[in-house]
Amino acid sequence: VQLVESGGGLVQAGGSLRLSCAASGFTFDDYAINWFRQAPGKERESLLCISSSGHSMDLADSVKGRFTISRDNAKNTVYLQMNSLKPEDTGVYYCKVDFRLLGAYWGQGTQVTVST
Repeated sequence: VQLVESGGGLVQAGGSLRLSCAASGFTFDDYAINWFRQAPGKERESLLCISSSGHSMDLADSVKGRFTISRDNAKNTVYLQMNSLKPEDTGVYYCKVDFRLLGAYWGQGTQVTVST
């Protein structure tokens, strides 16, 4: 099982980024994927989740209306579209998949820095 995040970088406040989470090693279509964020000095925070069928769920009030999650099962990839970025969105962004028997697998993370 492998999850690889990409798409992070430095962006000015008000800008946009799209993160990708490329998955391999399991039947991607069968599993929900979560996006998390860990800001400097803070605990990891769950942001959004997308079900195997593509139903999305907002899990953090801080990103509602600005971030959306989507998936392309043909590419084994989940996306996080981030708009109207704020400095407080700075952090490392991770994707995660949970298996009933194997537990949770995380990607290595991708850094997002939002400047003022």
